[in-house]
Amino acid sequence: MDIEIKIPKPAPEESGMAYKNLLVKVEPPIATLTINRPNVLNALDDETIAELWVAFLLLEKNEAVRVILLTGGGDKAFVAGADINELKAADVLASRAKCDQGQGLLFKMEEMDKVVIAVINGFALGGGCEIAMAADIRVAADTAKLGQPEVNLGIIPGYGGTQRLPRLVGEGKAKELIFTGDVIDANEAFRIGLVDKVLPKDQLMAEARKMAEKIASKGPLAIAAAKRSVRNGLAADLRTGCAIEAAEFAALSASEDKMEGTSAFLEKRKATFKGK
Repeated sequence: MDIEIKIPKPAPEESGMAYKNLLVKVEPPIATLTINRPNVLNALDDETIAELWVAFLLLEKNEAVRVILLTGGGDKAFVAGADINELKAADVLASRAKCDQGQGLLFKMEEMDKVVIAVINGFALGGGCEIAMAADIRVAADTAKLGQPEVNLGIIPGYGGTQRLPRLVGEGKAKELIFTGDVIDANEAFRIGLVDKVLPKDQLMAEARKMAEKIASKGPLAIAAAKRSVRNGLAADLRTGCAIEAAEFAALSASEDKMEGTSAFLEKRKATFKGK
């Protein structure tokens, strides 16, 4: 059954876009995108998913932005899951449409050239854990909790959780978490490879920004090529993945950034990359 994914049309300019459920702060080369429904622990409803589509489409075309920090509003949750009232009311067709819309958004995050860092400041459950898994890097507060508890509602993950979780933590551990619906703490998530770094909560955003600034200082064409190489290579066998890497490596050799980077190294100065 093919369900049309309805991608909202972005406003002509980012400054002209009024969001109800998001906060978007652009401080080039970094943008901070906050899912801002703290009264419901930033639960994902259809409206929020639609706004996230718009925000990512606009940030993708903003050439001044190189890294996106994705986090949750308030001090309790990154995203605590889906809107249960909407889930309860959804029939078969509506449920499939929700999956297609949400999965499409997460593929957009993975496929855009910008680096997305999930800054997990609290509960990341269900759809929240799935959004985090679609980010390039996940940093979590030491108080964060993560899990895929959908079976407790008589359903399964619908935004790619059954696919991304085993790719991150292995088949057995993923099945355990999905089948039991268990919620784990940040340290356990780090141990199994679900998050990449755990930080004291009061240092979380500052340290995430330092990481973003470091990434943004590198050649943007190189970062984009590296992201594509990892993503496309993981979907292929090793030999094909290496061929993908070689093609990206060769293409960068024609860039101004490659000449600037190598020249700066030889001249013992800081490189000034232009993304060209």
